Amino acid sequence: MIRSLLSGDMPRSLPLALILGGILFCLALAPFLFPGVRTVDTAARICIFIVLVASYDLLLGYGGIVSFAHTMFFGIGAYGVALTSAHMGRGFDAIAIGALAGASLAAALALLIGLFSLRVRAIFFAMITLAVASAVAVLVSQLSGLTGGEDGLTFKTPRELGPAFKFGKDTFGGTLFGVKLNGKLLAYYFVFIGATLLFLALLRVVNSPFGRVLQAIRENDFRAESIGYRVVYYRVAATCLSAAIAALAGSLYAVWLRYVGPDTVLSMELMIDILLMVVIGGMGTLYGAMIGATLFVLAQNYLQNLMGAASHLVEGLPLLPELLSADRWLLWLGVLFILSVYFFPTGVVGRLRENR
Repeated sequence: MIRSLLSGDMPRSLPLALILGGILFCLALAPFLFPGVRTVDTAARICIFIVLVASYDLLLGYGGIVSFAHTMFFGIGAYGVALTSAHMGRGFDAIAIGALAGASLAAALALLIGLFSLRVRAIFFAMITLAVASAVAVLVSQLSGLTGGEDGLTFKTPRELGPAFKFGKDTFGGTLFGVKLNGKLLAYYFVFIGATLLFLALLRVVNSPFGRVLQAIRENDFRAESIGYRVVYYRVAATCLSAAIAALAGSLYAVWLRYVGPDTVLSMELMIDILLMVVIGGMGTLYGAMIGATLFVLAQNYLQNLMGAASHLVEGLPLLPELLSADRWLLWLGVLFILSVYFFPTGVVGRLRENR
């Protein structure tokens, strides 16, 4: 059954299987294993970024397509939910309509970009996507009457997903294993289940005949074209599918944050983060998205605190307290990335599968 659920794409390495199982276990029970606002927020972000990174890996790792517009599609999905929730009210129907509209618009925009750009060389396509993404980010910032401009949009989610909503008073007394049974818990599992379904759908795609053809095109597009495959059509289809999944991930992000803004969902820094997560986990394997997103989000949230503690431990020693200062966490994050690329050139998943 597990093999069927994973579309036949097994980890093929015991250490990798244990790591992936550990990540899934921790995310599935995060509110109970790590109670606390910050830890649950970190777990929710990991779930969302796993889907976002996996959708980008469909382009980069499986299709060999370099795009810098992925955050644009992510932002379209987030703004879709924000706008429908702001105008239709706090209902699940607003979330559904916003998510579907965002995914449809993202796919349509990806179709236009792909049809006009994927016939050119890869570097030119990357530059075109960068230009389009930058233009959309500027447009969103300037349309303050619709999008809230630089301040973004704050909106209300359904009452059942808010912290004021309580349930289980009669059965569990309002708490389960010391965790409050409220809307925030439901919101987390809304994100977790949505992210899980999207990830399993992507696994199905990459292990289908469509996914096999994408990999063949990545390896040698001339040979794939010569045996009858319409290379441009497959690349456009992959771009549209990737954009739609990224938009749905953006919808989950909007539901979780109850806020969207240009810096949150459309920034170039976010695009760089996605690239880093793909490379750290391993390109061309969706399991790499799980590991890359988990490691990166944990480093973003806790590396600064760990460095602050380490700095206090070495007080009195020359130079070390300054080097380990919490203000320099980005420097050490860069060092960790360089080391990961050096020791894991095929990503964590690639190295673990080599050593099975």
